[in-house]
Amino acid sequence: MKYLYNPPSILKKAFGSFKWATSNGKILLTFDDGPVPETTESILKLLNENKIKAAFFCVGNNIKNYPELTQNIINEGHLIGNHTFNHKKLSEISYTETVNEINSFTIFLKDKFGCKVKYFRPPHGKFKFNTSSLLKKCGLTNVMWSLLTYDFRGDIKEVKSTIEKYLRRDSIVVLHDSIKSMNIIQDSINIILETANKNGYEIGEPEECLR
Repeated sequence: MKYLYNPPSILKKAFGSFKWATSNGKILLTFDDGPVPETTESILKLLNENKIKAAFFCVGNNIKNYPELTQNIINEGHLIGNHTFNHKKLSEISYTETVNEINSFTIFLKDKFGCKVKYFRPPHGKFKFNTSSLLKKCGLTNVMWSLLTYDFRGDIKEVKSTIEKYLRRDSIVVLHDSIKSMNIIQDSINIILETANKNGYEIGEPEECLR
């Protein structure tokens, strides 16, 4: 069952160019699918209180709809990653459409916010064998994870059990910046911080964790 939370070693070896864990032995917090009102604001507030920097793998359409929230993420020193423009599964769309989804995001963020995107995460964690070469052409590094919390299910007991069992000092942790996780997102972050502190783990900053 561990593979449900931490992808199997064989997959990590097959796609060795992807980031599956941090490179500096510190925990990286990542948030997928935002930005969205209330949830993003709640996350930013708690991160600021704890002096933590995180990586937000945003959806282009959400950035377009909520530019002020996007600017807040940038202003507070967090990293924004490419999560495609329309959150389409790469396993279900053509190569041409995949390139368009990725490049549309990158161009939009650069034009509207002056940010150069360096990192990518595929929606739903779905990708193809050619994703590695495609991302290389796009100048992006694929950031996967070593701990999927399932916070999008809205069950804080499940999140707590998952974190306590599988959090490691080099974990890339996936949380969700979405309506589905809104009611438990602050508790989920706090559980990670408490578990990390209990085990002597440190929370790192995106650039140093992904170096």
